[in-house]
Amino acid sequence: MAWNEPGNNDKDPWKNKGGKNQGPPDLDDLLKDIGNKFGGIFGGKNSGNGSGKSFSSIGIMLLLIVAIFVYAFNGFYTIKEAEKGIVLRFGQYAGMVEPGLSWKWTFVDRIIPVDMQTTRNLPSSGFMLTRDENVVRVEMEIQYRVVDARNYIFSVTNADESLSESLDSALRYVIGHANMDDILTSGREEVRQAVWQELEKIIEPYNLGLIIVDVNFKDARPPEEVKDAFDDAIAAQEDEVRFLREAEAYARGIEPRARGRVKRLEQEALAYKSQILLDAEGDVARFNKLLPEYQAAPEVTRQRMYLKSMENVYSNTSKVMVDVDGGNNMMYLPLDKIMQQQSGTQRVIQQSLPTVNQSSNGNNTSPTLSGRTDRFNNGRG
Repeated sequence: MAWNEPGNNDKDPWKNKGGKNQGPPDLDDLLKDIGNKFGGIFGGKNSGNGSGKSFSSIGIMLLLIVAIFVYAFNGFYTIKEAEKGIVLRFGQYAGMVEPGLSWKWTFVDRIIPVDMQTTRNLPSSGFMLTRDENVVRVEMEIQYRVVDARNYIFSVTNADESLSESLDSALRYVIGHANMDDILTSGREEVRQAVWQELEKIIEPYNLGLIIVDVNFKDARPPEEVKDAFDDAIAAQEDEVRFLREAEAYARGIEPRARGRVKRLEQEALAYKSQILLDAEGDVARFNKLLPEYQAAPEVTRQRMYLKSMENVYSNTSKVMVDVDGGNNMMYLPLDKIMQQQSGTQRVIQQSLPTVNQSSNGNNTSPTLSGRTDRFNNGRG
């Protein structure tokens, strides 16, 4: 049976032992009773002889030791190798913490770790208007790193967001001052360098504590409506570069051969010069040897020189004209035709002209008529 059922219920907790209904206890009396119990533990009134007071002092000391231990343990923290910590004491900057294990005043100090070594990426893209009033979609990405943790946290509200807005501003400024053909073809590197310089110029007054490591020009393309035409233009540009490379390769192949030909001509010229000098020196030496003989017998020497000269002339020709002494007729000997005849005909000529001598000069073998020549020379002498 439940204690609150009607009838004679002896289980009602609000009845005293005598069975008299006293109602629920007073809240003040209940709180006073609990306070007295805890007061006895922590040094309150006690009916004992002082043992309660001793027990309460030990409890307080134990609680204080545990609280100090927990407080001290919660003060330890670790800064990673790639980070630096910023110490805020009651919300105010109080210094920097190097990587490693450190301790702080709990509820007093606040530590903000900042990654100093990781290279972060920040993209930017969108449709932009060029100087020649064309629309182009540009995608660019920068890489940056934190170099000053204090400026990175306190100079602006959000350094990363500020850098993103600065990148977008610099990119639109550079694209707005460039032609579309340069952006899509040959001027990409100039655009990249210009964006880098403009971005550094924008963020410099804000002291963001960041450094730009690299700027990557990822993609630039025209709107889809004119994409085919610009693809043809880019292909033509690539063909131009290829033809230039082929021309340079051809020039590099021709130039060494031309230099070799020039060198060979120079060597031949030097050899010809040496030959002429040696021939001249030989002629001078021969003249010096001939001069005493000429002085001793001028007529004989002159005649010998004339005969030798005529021999050289006749040995290099296949046609001979012979002047007959004492007559007006001149004999013509077509030696080239005679040499082409058969061997039998040549034997007949040799029998009719027995005084023919064979003189050799180089590779040519030409007959000379010594008898006729002597009569001819005597007639002229």
